[in-house]
Amino acid sequence: MSRRDQIKMTPDEALAFFDEEKTVICATNGRDGFPHLMPLWFVVRDGELWAWTYASSQKVKNLERDPRATVQVEAGTEYQELRGVMLKCDVEVIRDTEQVAVLGREIFAKYTGSDLESLDDSVVEMVAKQAPKRVALHFAERERATWDHRKLGAGVY
Repeated sequence: MSRRDQIKMTPDEALAFFDEEKTVICATNGRDGFPHLMPLWFVVRDGELWAWTYASSQKVKNLERDPRATVQVEAGTEYQELRGVMLKCDVEVIRDTEQVAVLGREIFAKYTGSDLESLDDSVVEMVAKQAPKRVALHFAERERATWDHRKLGAGVY
């Protein structure tokens, strides 16, 4: 078995990793040919990543021009701890305010450690005010690469 195969995450391991981590880095294609990298908060719906952002942001302008993105979630500081998932995606930009608000509530539930039903009214109100200015981003996966160096064992570089 190759080292590459040894460190791959299973689909269930990748989903558990997404539950643990807070930030996805989203790379879109800038009009000048350079990648545009930005952090986003995210949730997983039916195994796929979803995020929200301001409708007027550069990443949205880039996605309107070219709906492809690469996203990466990673963790670890020492080589033997490095873990991550990189996805090549087609991105759907959703502008419907109610759909954006529902996603915003899901994101805040994840990041406040709440469930949707127990979100504080002030958070629900804040999300409702933000939704008209934002869009939902649905990252439809085309291809995946994963790594979990903890599977190599201690001291293996």
